[in-house]
Amino acid sequence: MKLSFFGAAREVTGSCFLIEATGARFLVDCGMVQGGREASARNHEPFDFDPATIDFVLLTHAHIDHSGLLPKLTRAGFRGPIYATTATADLLGVMLPDSAHIQESDARRDARRARGAPPLAPLYTLHDAQMCLRQVRSVDYDREFAPRVGVRCRLRDAGHILGSAIVEVWITEYGHATKLVFSGDLGQPGRPILRDPTPIDEADVLVLESTYGNRHHPDPTATEDEMIALVERTLHQRGGNVIMPAFAVGRTQQIIYLLHRLAREGRLHHPMVFVDSPMATEATRITRQHLELFDEQARSLAGWHARGGNLPFLHFTASAEESKALNQIRSGAIIISASGMCEAGRIRHHLRRNLPRPECCVLLPGFQAQGTLGRRLVDGATQVRLFGEDIPVRAEIRTVEGLSAHADQKALLDWAGAFRQPPARTFVVHGEPAAATTLADTLHEKLGWHVSVPERGESACWPEFLATPK
Repeated sequence: MKLSFFGAAREVTGSCFLIEATGARFLVDCGMVQGGREASARNHEPFDFDPATIDFVLLTHAHIDHSGLLPKLTRAGFRGPIYATTATADLLGVMLPDSAHIQESDARRDARRARGAPPLAPLYTLHDAQMCLRQVRSVDYDREFAPRVGVRCRLRDAGHILGSAIVEVWITEYGHATKLVFSGDLGQPGRPILRDPTPIDEADVLVLESTYGNRHHPDPTATEDEMIALVERTLHQRGGNVIMPAFAVGRTQQIIYLLHRLAREGRLHHPMVFVDSPMATEATRITRQHLELFDEQARSLAGWHARGGNLPFLHFTASAEESKALNQIRSGAIIISASGMCEAGRIRHHLRRNLPRPECCVLLPGFQAQGTLGRRLVDGATQVRLFGEDIPVRAEIRTVEGLSAHADQKALLDWAGAFRQPPARTFVVHGEPAAATTLADTLHEKLGWHVSVPERGESACWPEFLATPK
C-alpha cells in the first residue's frame, strides 16, 4: 500500500492525495492550486499519475482548492465515480461550471493580450465540467459504502462549510485492515450555522490539515465588536464603503448570518448589504435547502427569516448591469463579492474602484494564500495591478481572522485529542511551512505522536512506515 502527496503539501491549496492498495488506485480530493501565475502554471501541468487508471475519487468538500481540477481529471481520461456528501454534490453543480466559465474567460483574455507567444488553453471547458458532474455520486453522512472490494469508506461532518467531510477509509489486504483518516478542512467548534466537527477516535494513518496550525482565533464576541466598529467607522464616520472579498460557498453565508443576527439584536444599524456574486447567490439558495445540517441556533434564525423578519437592506445582484451599478454607490454600502482571495470574479472590479479611496475599508474575513492578491494587500502593498492598471492602495486594509471557517491550533489539538491512542503515523498537510511544522511539533510534544510534514510528490509505503517513523 502506498500514499502519495501531490498537493497541499507544505502549502494550503491544491489538495490531492493518491492511495494505491488492493489493486485499486483512488484519490482523496483533486483541487486547484491558488496563488498567482506560478499556481496557474502548476494547474496546467500534466497530472503526476495517469487519470485513466484512477478507480474513484473521495471528495472532502466543494471548495475549488479541493475540487477544482476534477473536470481536468475527467478531460484527461478519468471515468470513475466521485463520491461526495449530498450537499457537496449540490454545490459542485454550481461551482464547477462557474470555474469552467472563469477558465474560458481567462483564456480568451490572455489570447487578446498575447503578443506572439501562444496563450494557454483553458484548463477545462463548460462541457468538461458538465461531463464531470455526471460522475458525482451522493453519499449520506455516516453511512458506510464500498467503492471497491477491499475498500470501505465513510464521510463524517467536518463542520467547515456546507457538506464538508472527514473521510474514513478502511483498506483490507491479506486479511488485515488498515484505517486511514483524512481530516479535510476542519471547522472551528462553537461557530454559527454548521455543526461542530465529528470527533474520530481511531486511525492507523491520519492526514491532518494545518491552515491555522500556528495561530489562535480571537474570541467570537471580540470579533463581532471589531466588525461592528469597522462598519460603523467606515460607513458613518468616514462616508465610505466596506468591501468584503468572501468565498461564495461558506464565508458569504456566514457573513450574511452574522449581519442578520447583529441587526436582529440591535447592535448594527441597517446598512445596505449587497451580495455581488451569482455563485454566492446560488450557494445561499442551496444552503437554505439543507437546514438539517445547521446547528440549532442557525435553524432558529432561519425560521425567523422565513416568518418575515428579513433583512430589508440585503440585496443579491444578478446581472452584470446590476453589478456595474454598484460602482455608483460612494458610501454606506457593504459589498460582499467573490473570490475570497481576490484572484478572480467581480471583487476585482470593486477593488479597482474602492482601493484608491482612503475613506473605504477592505475587510478580509478569510485566509489569504501566498501569491494571491488578497495576501499582497494583507502584507501591506501600496500598489496593485488590476485589469492592466496600477491601482494605489489608500483604503484601510483589515483582516478579521475570527470569521475564519478553519479550526485554529487549539481546535485542531482538541480534535486530535479525541483519538483513544495515537495514530501510528500522522501527516500534517494543508498549511504553509511555518503553520504545518508548528502543528507537527506541537502534536509530538503534547501528545507524543509520530508526525511528518510531507513534501509535494513524497510517497509513503506501509506497513513499513507504520512501524518506523521518519
